[in-house]
Amino acid sequence: MSKEKIIFKNAILIVLMIGGFFFLSKALGLEGNPYLRFVNLIFVLVGIRQAVKTNIETNNMTGYAKNAGVAFGTSIIGVLLSTVGVLVYIEFINPEFLSTMNNSFLIGGDLSIYELLFTLVIEGIASSVVGSLIVMQFYKNHGKSDDI
Repeated sequence: MSKEKIIFKNAILIVLMIGGFFFLSKALGLEGNPYLRFVNLIFVLVGIRQAVKTNIETNNMTGYAKNAGVAFGTSIIGVLLSTVGVLVYIEFINPEFLSTMNNSFLIGGDLSIYELLFTLVIEGIASSVVGSLIVMQFYKNHGKSDDI
């Protein structure tokens, strides 16, 4: 499987997990709870880990830099697609959700939809970088022998 296919497959996995969790939270009446947004980081970590693991097992790539590229690519594409999902949700499904997001302590202000999306992209990219570095710590010595 090509590296690009692994990246997009796992980015879609991230989007589906985040979207599914959002709709579950909405069904339970918890969509206004800002603390639940931190759970999205877990979904990003799962998607990154799965992408790196698949790249190692399928393509036999054990190099740190190549797998870090897969990790960063997967997480950033996942975050960008999730942000597009938020845009579609606010524009076409529930415009009142913009005020819910603005009342969140993490956003704090009266932002337009595009300012909110910019904030989500920056927040998502930051968590993608941190998440990718966390996952790569588990795979940094993968495939190396213990002989000194």
